[in-house]
Amino acid sequence: MTSLPVADLILHNGRIWCGYTDGWADAVAVWQGKVLAAGRDAEMMALKGPGTKTIDLKGRFACPGLNDNHLHLISTGLTMGWVDVTPAAAPTLQVLLDRLSERAAAVPPGAWIRARGYDQTKLDVGRHPTREELDRAVPGHPVLVTRACGHVSVANSMAFSLAGVSDGTEAPDGGVIGKANGRLDGFLAENAQNLITKIIPHPTVEELVEAIERGGRHLLSFGITSCMEAALGHVTGFDEMKAYQLAKLAGRLPVRVWLTLMGDPGVSIVEDCWRAGLVTGTGDDMMRIGGVKLFLDGSAGGRTAWMSRPYKDEPDNIGVQMLPTQEVGRLVMQWHRCGYSLACHAIGDAAIDQLVTAYEKALAQMPDPDRRHRVEHCGFLADGLNERMKAAGIYPAPQLAFVHDFGDSYISVMDEERARSCYPSATWKRMGLGASTGSDSPVCSPNPFPNIHAMITRQTWKGTVMDEAERLAPDEVLQAYTEGGAFMEKAEHVKGRLVPGQLADIAVFNQNLLEAAPHTILNDTHCVLTILGGKVVFDSRS
Repeated sequence: MTSLPVADLILHNGRIWCGYTDGWADAVAVWQGKVLAAGRDAEMMALKGPGTKTIDLKGRFACPGLNDNHLHLISTGLTMGWVDVTPAAAPTLQVLLDRLSERAAAVPPGAWIRARGYDQTKLDVGRHPTREELDRAVPGHPVLVTRACGHVSVANSMAFSLAGVSDGTEAPDGGVIGKANGRLDGFLAENAQNLITKIIPHPTVEELVEAIERGGRHLLSFGITSCMEAALGHVTGFDEMKAYQLAKLAGRLPVRVWLTLMGDPGVSIVEDCWRAGLVTGTGDDMMRIGGVKLFLDGSAGGRTAWMSRPYKDEPDNIGVQMLPTQEVGRLVMQWHRCGYSLACHAIGDAAIDQLVTAYEKALAQMPDPDRRHRVEHCGFLADGLNERMKAAGIYPAPQLAFVHDFGDSYISVMDEERARSCYPSATWKRMGLGASTGSDSPVCSPNPFPNIHAMITRQTWKGTVMDEAERLAPDEVLQAYTEGGAFMEKAEHVKGRLVPGQLADIAVFNQNLLEAAPHTILNDTHCVLTILGGKVVFDSRS
């Protein structure tokens, strides 16, 4: 140890999990933002010099910083300022409506009221709010209330009027407009939501920077030091790239980000990025260009994920196919040839099959055994799809927070066997398809503890067990949240483990995540300290 440099920071007197195959340490030494060494307290303290900062962990558990494999950081930051209608905040329809009314009373007449987070299967009425109910609650404002999944919204009459949407308006391709007895009932799914969102004033670049900063600091409070921005350009187009660059230059980017570029026709920013030389891998360890994102279907709980079999009690509904198969194949091939990895949204088995087929064709024409194309979410799989992904080097990128938050809603909209077999993490682990996880925030909270609990127990928020054969051991779960997330970004040699030379991104918790009972992880765990590149960026120690 004496041949090593003097450490800048030493964390000691802890229970430090260095990685899945890297064992435990009492202390870790940091130099120039990276791990210098890890080992016994005495060994690490021998690297202390006059300017070395030390932190006594007081026996607490520490591990590599968590990596959320799929979330929307800008949207997370923006929606933190919207009306919170998540089940915890608005468990009944009346409470939801009351919260909208309260916000309306606090803003100027005519101002837009945005809300997000409801799940109709958890409301007391067991259905979506209606246009008429929103009209009565908020008569003087345009209102758009978005379901937790982000694939379904409900609008009021003023919102429809401002958008020029009437009872006779036809649904756009890849969209659904709800009607009852020929009249708008407020329901909008998938691309139909754009009829309203396109007329809502966009946030300014400065507001986007504020959202990045606010959302990133929120992640740090959970021990999350890295994330994927899952559809850059989805809200305001290329301005979002500008906002990220400005946030980074100004020191207002709190977490490491892997920027996935919105590639859907009509809203794609990939062409602009390509012309600017912003291809997969461009950037640095703080901010790097990731894959191209296409949306192939919707959400299972919203009955818009594209399935090969219809939803329960709706024999004509197999979900929403967002793009024609020929178009998916063309776009995948185009961006594969340009050197991009792809990270496309596909939840239902029909959408996954469409995407895997496009990937297979692109890889056959231009082989690249380590491109690591991803299937984002990858929820419901037909026979043979896992084997095809394995053969082609395609990786699932699931969010097991969905099992906790939405598992019961899956059972309510489809047959139980299909619902319970969703997101088969243990199967993927056994097959060598990797394991990573995330939240899809603001779809689910970025809080990692329900996610970890669901991966260990396969239990929903109600306690329903969703196929116990797909449970992972606690160390496998933590590997997924650290090394697995890094692997999905081709950054496994850079971060995800506390070994010499890797980034000193460290999370400290009040509970040992590998030894605590699952219910304790879910209910009584919090982040105590977060370190990014050897610097303390969140501290809740008393």
